[in-house]
Amino acid sequence: MLLHRNIMSILSDRINNLSESATLKMTKLGRELAAKGVNVISLSVGEPDFNTPEHVKEAAKKALDDNFTRYSPVPGYPDLRQAIVNKLKQENNLDYDISQIVVSTGAKQSLSNVILTLINPGDEVIIPTPYWVSYSEMVTLAEGKSVFIDASIESDFKITPEQLEAAITPKSKLFMFSSPNNPTGTVYSKDELAALAKVFEKHPNIFILSDEIYEHINFVDQHESIAQFESIKDRVIIVNGFSKAFAMTGWRLGYIAASKEIAAANDKLQGQTTSGTCSIAQRAGIVAYEQGLDTVNEMKKAFARRRQLVYDLLKDIPGVKTNLPEGAFYFFPEVSSFFGKKDADGNVIKGSGDLALYLLNVGHVATVGGDSFGNDNYIRLSYAASDESLVEALRRIKEALGKLS
Repeated sequence: MLLHRNIMSILSDRINNLSESATLKMTKLGRELAAKGVNVISLSVGEPDFNTPEHVKEAAKKALDDNFTRYSPVPGYPDLRQAIVNKLKQENNLDYDISQIVVSTGAKQSLSNVILTLINPGDEVIIPTPYWVSYSEMVTLAEGKSVFIDASIESDFKITPEQLEAAITPKSKLFMFSSPNNPTGTVYSKDELAALAKVFEKHPNIFILSDEIYEHINFVDQHESIAQFESIKDRVIIVNGFSKAFAMTGWRLGYIAASKEIAAANDKLQGQTTSGTCSIAQRAGIVAYEQGLDTVNEMKKAFARRRQLVYDLLKDIPGVKTNLPEGAFYFFPEVSSFFGKKDADGNVIKGSGDLALYLLNVGHVATVGGDSFGNDNYIRLSYAASDESLVEALRRIKEALGKLS
């Protein structure tokens, strides 16, 4: 009977109003093309191309042998939460206790939990652009309203305190951002965060969601968290996890650090949705945090080399404008000079989504249009790929762009 009815009228408004993840969509399209025998180079996915460190995998195997196969506590095992507390103190000089930590099934669930526990219908969530594709969609799910602050390549995609102040209204409830940033690689300095914190001091009803998942892929000084400022710390919710630093994307292990009240609310919500996350992944997470950052630093060295390689290659493409990102593993080059041009079949490139599809179908390189990140004049390239793949991908991109007229 379902087949004879309008599916849109059957589904909830909640799901009908939700957009498909652009990064996952482009990855899917790339795989479909590859399945047809086309040699596609994927620069669309935000995933380290390294394997999970051996000592972390061994910890998971031991957890199986030790029969850690039953339900885990909703907010995570106490010893994992203690390892997170220790990490926050040792690496970030931030004081928390385990009652302020909630472990979830990836940082993505952590973000969603926070938004659902804070946002009522009509509440405004301030989001600097470019932003990670799921931020605004999560706000939509919570029936909130996203308020965007535009930043461009000229400012290294950073907002100013003046822009933040101008975006605040009596309905503002939450500010959410990432540093290092996805999709731009932008990293806020301590002074820049301090200036934003001064604005939040004047608005005590606004919470700050700080997505720090790319913390360890940082090419400038040490990572700085906005939670370091005591005047606003009780309103800051840190989101972090293991996927990027430890190449553990498939393990689905993330967490928040927040006030006891916010943590308890997230615990309550999670208890009615997923409950505790994978027991085996949690045991591996303890070892990841307790045995140091040697493998992380080796991976970061490779990313630093690739960053310079891609930067030099992008600068060599006429019509492409780029900056040098300070963190993560992305470039977000400005490509609007190609809008209005036509491909060999006469199809007009109307925006970044069209350009990303053109690069996939003609250049056989998967990227993601900037429109999904809040800035249509750009595309996102991930350099989490081998040096050889990156050189070939940029060659193909240059060649494909050169065919537009």
